[in-house]
Amino acid sequence: MRPWKLAELNYAVVKEHQFEVAVLPIGCTEPHNLHLPYGNDTFESELLGDKICEAGHEAGANVVLLPTIPYGTVTNQRDCPLSINVNPSTLNAFVRDIVLSLEGHGIRKIVLLNGHGGNEFKSLLRELYGTIRAHLFLFNWYQSVSDTYDKLFDSPDDHAGEMETSLALAYYPELVARDERGKLLADEGATAETRFEAVNRGWVSITRPWHLLTTNTGAGNPHAATADKGKRLVQVLVQRMSRFLVELSNADPDEKFPF
Repeated sequence: MRPWKLAELNYAVVKEHQFEVAVLPIGCTEPHNLHLPYGNDTFESELLGDKICEAGHEAGANVVLLPTIPYGTVTNQRDCPLSINVNPSTLNAFVRDIVLSLEGHGIRKIVLLNGHGGNEFKSLLRELYGTIRAHLFLFNWYQSVSDTYDKLFDSPDDHAGEMETSLALAYYPELVARDERGKLLADEGATAETRFEAVNRGWVSITRPWHLLTTNTGAGNPHAATADKGKRLVQVLVQRMSRFLVELSNADPDEKFPF
């Protein structure tokens, strides 16, 4: 029994303990090129949630890790078989109910650990701000290493590329598909451009239809990935977030919080 992991705790333990911080991992179910599993974003979120909560717990944080939500918003993959979509309004309502449940049990500090780019929770944070006593923090883990990304990886990773593949090779290599020569069963992750310069250069945003953008749902070249890169990535994330969990756990949620 890991004392930070709610799914493994029992009522005898929980009813005698008041947690300060709750971490809710959120993933999705969708294809990741030809080589990574459909549950990749969910596996990443659960893995990182467990590691940062373990490190935070050992450093004194009073934190609980909730079960991972395995579904997310994948509207742009509607044409990809068995991509399981939950619309943003539905997902936000579901997460809101969890937040209100936690608030009802006296937890005032909640971290949304998001592992999927299609899940956009900033609007939920704005909507709930000032209407509930709990304070929400959004941790999009893949964005939190932008300042050190180039020191860890050789090429960008939008989806199922070098970063995600490295993480998978480090922590669940048995789920990474290879061909008969041992090479990753994946294409190069090249993406198509639209006919509009403004969209291609990021001046204008659209919802990108994944079956037109990519060949096999990969956006980013995975072939430079290594397990060592994945382990170094997790070390950075754990160091940064476990320290935050300790600080958050010890913070007094007074009228000026978080300032």
